[in-house]
Amino acid sequence: MKSDINIPKVENVFLAAIQEWSDDFMEKVWYVYLVNDSDFDLESVMVVSQAFGTLDGEMKKTSLLRHVFLKVSSVSVVKIELLETNVLRLNNEFMVTYFIGSTLYDKKFIFKAQSITPDYVEEVPILFVDGVIVR
Repeated sequence: MKSDINIPKVENVFLAAIQEWSDDFMEKVWYVYLVNDSDFDLESVMVVSQAFGTLDGEMKKTSLLRHVFLKVSSVSVVKIELLETNVLRLNNEFMVTYFIGSTLYDKKFIFKAQSITPDYVEEVPILFVDGVIVR
């Protein structure tokens, strides 16, 4: 029965954490973007995020945040959320679910604790700026 279930592979859709100047905070902060580097529009996109991990010997977990986008056009990006400085020391998990046509796609992306730093940046496709990418 399990062999009858077709789970499509997510390709050319990924997340990037990009450091940008914020006038509100008067410093550089990290924002997470959903990057659609495919030839298809993503429809009914839902992103659920949460940070978790151990800080000072104590298990920590943030609240779930949910984001919905009706459509993410092909070869485009959409800003998901700001990553507060305190959660950069935790694992930041993003569950991304979307449709291409009538096919449902689903993937979990995790920025590991301490991985969102200038040490791990590479050029982000489409935006052509430096960022930390998870595929």
